[in-house]
Amino acid sequence: MAIANLKDVYVDQLQDIFSACHQSKKATEELKGAANDSELKDALAAGVKGIESGMDVLRKIVEGHGADPKGEHCKGMEGLVKEARSHGIEEDISDPDARDAMIITQYQRMAHYAIAGYGCLVAFARRLELNDEAEKLQDCLNETYEGDRHMTDLAMGGINKAAV
Repeated sequence: MAIANLKDVYVDQLQDIFSACHQSKKATEELKGAANDSELKDALAAGVKGIESGMDVLRKIVEGHGADPKGEHCKGMEGLVKEARSHGIEEDISDPDARDAMIITQYQRMAHYAIAGYGCLVAFARRLELNDEAEKLQDCLNETYEGDRHMTDLAMGGINKAAV
């Protein structure tokens, strides 16, 4: 698709973040399987549900614009997922608490990519006066921020201390 205006950028980036979510969902499921701390496992399970919810919103919006949600492959998230698997799952880490600290790090990197993507989408939707879409995307952004904050709380509340 040739990009000629902000609406084209918007649809392209909707597809990109849909791809990013699809990829990060799989990686988050794998990170959950590698996690030791029960609260972290629960937070990662909630993260998977949140990602799925965001994908439902994105799918509906993209299809409402006559496009295929799978029309893009997010290479940025591809790299972050590769890093998450390499460092959070495959890395030789003997201490389960240190692995949990690494898992939080990798999850938050993926979440920050989603935060940036959703933030741009909200701005585009508002500029295009797609207020209903902007509101739905803002909800996705808020949920992603909340998941990120929860991971920080887990890290600061004991996981990083246990990993020392």
